[in-house]
Amino acid sequence: MTDKTPDSVYSTDYEVGQDNVRWLGLDMHNPVFFTSAFLVVFFVVGTIMFPQAANEMLTAARDWSINYFDGLFMAAGNFFVLFCLLVIVLPMGRIRLGGDEAKPEFSRLSWFAMLFAAGMGIGLMFWSVAEPVAYYTDWFGTPLNVTANTPEAANAAMGAVMYHWGFHPWAIYGVVALALAFFTFNHGLPLTIRSAFYPLLGERCWGWPGHIIDTLAVLATIFGLATSLGFGAKQAASGLHFLFDIDPGLNTQIAIIIGVTAVATMSVVRGINGGLKLLSNINMLLALALLVFMIVLGAGFGIFGQVADTAINYATHILPLSSWTDRDDDTWMHGWTVFYWAWWISWSPFVGMFIARISRGRTVREFLIAVLLVPTAVTILWMAAFGGTALEQVQAGVGRLSGGITEVSLSLFQVLENLPLASVTSFLGIVLVLVFFITSSDSGSLVIDSITAGGKVDSPVTQRVFWAVMEGTIAGALLFGGGKEALNALKAGAVSTGLPFTLLLLVMCVSLFIALQREANARRR
Repeated sequence: MTDKTPDSVYSTDYEVGQDNVRWLGLDMHNPVFFTSAFLVVFFVVGTIMFPQAANEMLTAARDWSINYFDGLFMAAGNFFVLFCLLVIVLPMGRIRLGGDEAKPEFSRLSWFAMLFAAGMGIGLMFWSVAEPVAYYTDWFGTPLNVTANTPEAANAAMGAVMYHWGFHPWAIYGVVALALAFFTFNHGLPLTIRSAFYPLLGERCWGWPGHIIDTLAVLATIFGLATSLGFGAKQAASGLHFLFDIDPGLNTQIAIIIGVTAVATMSVVRGINGGLKLLSNINMLLALALLVFMIVLGAGFGIFGQVADTAINYATHILPLSSWTDRDDDTWMHGWTVFYWAWWISWSPFVGMFIARISRGRTVREFLIAVLLVPTAVTILWMAAFGGTALEQVQAGVGRLSGGITEVSLSLFQVLENLPLASVTSFLGIVLVLVFFITSSDSGSLVIDSITAGGKVDSPVTQRVFWAVMEGTIAGALLFGGGKEALNALKAGAVSTGLPFTLLLLVMCVSLFIALQREANARRR
């Protein structure tokens, strides 16, 4: 094994890249690369040919997993949070990723920017306005069955939106990221999902059990990214229509996908430092600018009260929302919370592996505190500014959003139009959506490339370009060939992978805890 620490208890004869096939500038792991590529092509062609049938079949699979395994999803979400908190307070939290002498590769600010941009930056642009308004107005049920359009509904809406975007999703990402970083940097195992199961599977990790795990991770990642790229193109097109009266139809959406893919490809070629790090820092500066605009032009000094109220509502509602028994809002819970948990879990291989890749040199405690607390604190501020302002406008009967949500992709712009400098903030919002998509595509390409190269982090640039182009091609082809039905099928397929990954993540926690405890005990001797 390459780069193995001298005292690694996970010694193995497996060499990174030993099963790889090198052809046309690609360094492809056999059979993960070829199996994943075949299944992706098979899915795309089948969905384009039969978009409605594919949507119905995959939606049924998604609904089955959500409706019949709701308790598993809810219990697992709670468990991941408690697991991360336990690891933080135990002595194993002092273990440094990469060994005692390892130094962080990135500054804390750049590190925060990259993990946040990859994790859910684009989702906050899409849902920070629409989601609290949906809960308040009973667009698809209300959390905890509160009466819609009341002060109680507003409090529950802000508490529920933070529940979906706070500790729970970041704990899911944190578990995967910590496991991959620990086994890769401390024990020299390949940077692939299968490595997290080595304490339990041993050498079988390099056989078919590991191949299946990594193939599932590739499919979940590329389908999730392509889904976000497709729906994100619709939001950006809606913003361009809203601001410049540009036709938001298919041609505009395809042009956006091509543009985002082209820039993401250039960023991939430049690597993490020259591309992704730079884009992530730009991303956070643009997000900060939009946030400042929103606070100054909207809430003003009232933002302090909104932040406090949002945090209080989150703390007040987190326990009742975490329960899955005797709920009066069963339909809402399945449609929102359980769906979200399945979605976050399906994204965990992508986000977790990327966070692991940029986190060498951090202690386990520092890592988990940062991954849990920093994004949650930023999200509280963001939701208070955007969601709080949206609810105030709806309650006051101001603007088109007060009449109800007509199109989710327009919700942000419908709030901004009621504030000064609407053209400036709307344009900034469009640019931010696009840059968030570029960083997601870029980081996703690096992750898929590592898995399909058998854990290599230095595979050829050609291969990274291949996956960046593939993501845009899938999104564009499905949008062009099957329209919204095809994209919905892709999204349902991605969410459906949340069920097997929930089981894998629970087993991963056991494997990780065993390994961390063993290393902590060895340090004490």
